[in-house]
Amino acid sequence: MVRTRFAPSPTGHLHIGNARTAIMNWIFTKHSGGKFILRIEDTDVERSSQASEESIIEDLKWLGLDWDEGPVVKGDYGPYHQSKRLELYRKFAQELLDKAKAYECFCTAEELKTRREQRVKAGKSAVYDRRCRNLTPDQKEKLKNQRRKPSLRFYVDQDIIAFKDIIKGIIDFREEEFGDFILLRSDGMPMYNFSCVVDDHLMKITHIIRGDDHVSNTPRQILIYQALGWKPPEFAHIPMIMGKDRTRLSKRHGATSVSQFKEQGYVPESLINFLSRLSWSSESGDEILSKERLIKEFDFKRISQSPAVFDKEKLDWMNGVYIRKMSTDEFYQAVSPFFQKSEYADRSPEVLKRVASVLQEKVEKLSQVVEKAKIFFQNEIVPENEKTKKVLETTEAQKVISELLTGFQKTDHFNGQVFLELMKKVQKNTGVKGKDLWMPVRVALTGQLHGPNLTDVVEIMGIQKCIHFLEKSSII
Repeated sequence: MVRTRFAPSPTGHLHIGNARTAIMNWIFTKHSGGKFILRIEDTDVERSSQASEESIIEDLKWLGLDWDEGPVVKGDYGPYHQSKRLELYRKFAQELLDKAKAYECFCTAEELKTRREQRVKAGKSAVYDRRCRNLTPDQKEKLKNQRRKPSLRFYVDQDIIAFKDIIKGIIDFREEEFGDFILLRSDGMPMYNFSCVVDDHLMKITHIIRGDDHVSNTPRQILIYQALGWKPPEFAHIPMIMGKDRTRLSKRHGATSVSQFKEQGYVPESLINFLSRLSWSSESGDEILSKERLIKEFDFKRISQSPAVFDKEKLDWMNGVYIRKMSTDEFYQAVSPFFQKSEYADRSPEVLKRVASVLQEKVEKLSQVVEKAKIFFQNEIVPENEKTKKVLETTEAQKVISELLTGFQKTDHFNGQVFLELMKKVQKNTGVKGKDLWMPVRVALTGQLHGPNLTDVVEIMGIQKCIHFLEKSSII
C-alpha cells in the first residue's frame, strides 16, 4: 500500500511552498488508495512552538487535507512528534556506531569553522576533514576528560551515490560534495537526515514527495538506509515555486503563508487547484479542476522539471471562478467573517446577505466584499475622482437628476421595478438615453463610475437615502 507523509517543522506558519508539497502528497495518496501521514518534526527545540503546530494543523484542515495517521488521529506507527521519538534515534545511532558506520567527533564549532576556511582557501572542498575518524581509544578518552561532548558522524565509504528520482530520473552525487555528515549533535538531538530516515522506515513510508531543494539531502539518506539494511522509499522531487522575477518565492513577492491567503479572502478549493497545477497539468488542458478530478487525473509523468512561477493574477482569476460557483448561502457564509470584523457587523443578516448576493459576481477575493459594500451604507457621496465628479456637471446630467428626484419624491411604494419605471419616464421626459442617462444616476447614488446593478443598489439603500443623495448631487 502507498504510504506518504507530510512532515512540517513547527517553526512558523505553513508556507505556500510546503502547502503545495502537502497537496501533492495528499492527491497522489488519494489517487493510489493509500494512507497519508502527518508527522511533526519538532526537534529544533529553540524554534519549535505549540502555537506554530496548531497554526499548521488549522491551515491543513482549512485546505481540506485530511490525514489518516498523525496528531489528533490515531495510528499504528506513532508517536507522530519527533520530540517523542528520541530514544528510537539513539537506538539506531548506537547500531550504526556498533557497525562502524558512524564515529564520534569531538571537534568544536570554532575548530570546524577554522579548518573549513583553511580548506576553502587552499582550494579544497569545504566538507569535514575527517579529523576524528580514526581516533584511538586513548585519544578519545583524553578528549572526553577535557569534557568535550562528541557528536556522531556517518562514515561515508562510497565515492558515488546514485538514485532514481520519479520525476528527474537518475541523479548521482560524489562523496566530496557532503563528506562525513553529522547524525546526532553533541547534545544528543538528531539531525534532519537521520531522524527522517528512521521515521520514514518505521512508519513504512513508500513514497517521499518533496521540493527539489531536498535533492541534496537524498544521498545522505540513502547511505543511512543502506547502512541500517533498509530499503529506501521512492523519491519524487517537485520543482520549486518562483516569483515572477524567477527568484525563490519569499515575502518580497507578497503573501507567502496559507494563513495570509486565507485572511485575504482566498477559498481553499481555488488554492488547492492553483497550487496543484504549479508544474503539473491535466491532459485535458483544463485550468479549473475539482479535487475529484485532480485525484483521478494525477500522474507523475505530467510534472515538469522546470521551476513553477507563482502568478498571483492567475490565482485571483481562479479564485473568482470558485466564488461565482458558490450558492448564495455558501457565499454569504464565506464572507460573514469579513463582515463581522468590519464596521458593518451590526447590520442585519438579511441586509448583509442581500449585499453579498449582489456583489458575488464583482469580487475575486472574499475580503473585497467589505470595501465594495460601502456604496450601500455610506451616508455621504464623495466622487472617487475628478473624472467621476465631472459626470454630474453637465446640463443633461442635472436634467436627469432633477427629473428622477421628482419621481422619487412622488413615489409611495418603492422597489427595483418602480425604479426602472421611473428611469423610463426620465428618459422620455428628458430625451437623454444610454450612458448619458444611467451614468449620472450611478455617480449620484454611489460616487462611482462602475459597480453592481443599480436596481439592486437602490433597493438595498432605500428610497429616503436615494432622495438624500439625489438632492445633494442636484446642486453640484
